[in-house]
Amino acid sequence: MKGSLIILSFFVLGLILGLTRFLPESLLESDFSIYALYLLMLLVGIGIGTDRNSWKVIREINIKIVLVPISVIVGSLLGVSAFSALLSNISIGEAMAVGAGFGYYSLSSVMITEFHSDTLGVIALLSNIIREILTLLATPLFVKYFGKLAGIASGGATAMDTTLPIIVRYSGKEYAIISVFSGIVLTILVPVIVPLILQFL
Repeated sequence: MKGSLIILSFFVLGLILGLTRFLPESLLESDFSIYALYLLMLLVGIGIGTDRNSWKVIREINIKIVLVPISVIVGSLLGVSAFSALLSNISIGEAMAVGAGFGYYSLSSVMITEFHSDTLGVIALLSNIIREILTLLATPLFVKYFGKLAGIASGGATAMDTTLPIIVRYSGKEYAIISVFSGIVLTILVPVIVPLILQFL
């Protein structure tokens, strides 16, 4: 939990620095986050490459690895469908479109805004950001009570990048490949599933 709070603290600090424009203009105008992501993926790759247990897990799971993203898709869509029953102003279809973002807020919110409405787009943005933050904060609890794959399921599409470090820390390096695989599959499927659901609204 301490690690999660440290990550959240850095996020809040960055948010404050961005809002107050305390940093030099050249730094604010440049997108250094992509380089940070490149470095993160390099370090994770090195960690996986040097850890024999990672490959052992893949050999043992083999084709079953495909069930991880499938389970995330089914679980996410069923969960938001059930939750929509408590909301009078959002239909099951609209809730499913939001849930089909799988944490990929930057793309799903834009697509939903474009194909449906600004209001649902904002809901998609906020709900998928909350999913990512919840994964960063609660993965230690998810792993403790629901198993090693729980953080990966919670992270959704972000399991391949932003939530990967916290997942690896609490699930173990041997689950990094599964996390990256699941995240990549979900990221690819977001621009397919979201428009498909919106088409029937």
